[in-house]
Amino acid sequence: MQLDTLKEWIGRTESQVDHVTLPAIERLAATLDRADPAPRASDVLPRGWYSILFPRVVRQSEIGADGHPKRGDFLPPVPLPRRMFAGRRTTFHSNLRIGDEVRKDSAIASVEAKQGRQGPMVFVTVRAEISSPRGLAIVEEQDIVYRGDPDPDAPPPAPQPAPGRALWSESITPDEVMLFRYSALTFNGHRIHYDHPYVTRIEGYPGLVMNGGLTTLLLYELARERAGGPVTAMHSRNVRPLFANRPIALCGEPAADGKTAALWALDADGALALSAQARFA
Repeated sequence: MQLDTLKEWIGRTESQVDHVTLPAIERLAATLDRADPAPRASDVLPRGWYSILFPRVVRQSEIGADGHPKRGDFLPPVPLPRRMFAGRRTTFHSNLRIGDEVRKDSAIASVEAKQGRQGPMVFVTVRAEISSPRGLAIVEEQDIVYRGDPDPDAPPPAPQPAPGRALWSESITPDEVMLFRYSALTFNGHRIHYDHPYVTRIEGYPGLVMNGGLTTLLLYELARERAGGPVTAMHSRNVRPLFANRPIALCGEPAADGKTAALWALDADGALALSAQARFA
């Protein structure tokens, strides 16, 4: 399929409605192993927790071989087999609250082809606005990357070091159950997160792949515990996959004024897996 044909998807829109419900928030708190008081209607939703809203819901017959919805509905039908979450840029304008009916208006912002180390890649950027009954709450641009199957004989990419000095640091070892629970909360059928034979034999990874959205959420949680105010913006980029049953270091280096911080996640070998910049109120 020619790139010009894929670019015809630019400007395509869709709208979704969801609800911030008590059961979903209780389940996410349990997945994150939090011992918070029981949530109540009208409580402010912690920043980053909106990620469990607005899952893509399609019929079982419309699921592709990788567990994702088949391509060509809202997202363009990129003819490359691998599809991964690459990063996002999020700005918070106001709070969501438990009990809110929320609306998400999304549009395909760009479709760009690039040449990577192991072949062609296509980046699709989706821009979304999330609104509550009180008005605009969140604006987000999310990047999705499509690429070919890797060359098994190609050398692995060189690891990147940590981008700063970790003044905040926590360690977590996600297991299969944590990945499954987060996938269930987000209605994410991508098989790399729960199907060990598929991810190792078909996609060639050494184990179950950590959900990129979950890693980002864990950095939101690190900032929530350590920063002096709520996150007002977060820009994140996924650099390297993380895997179940291997420790992850969640790190942060706040600026001297406390208004911004570099955040990152390192894999078990100390290589950079996710980097982010956060701004605080």
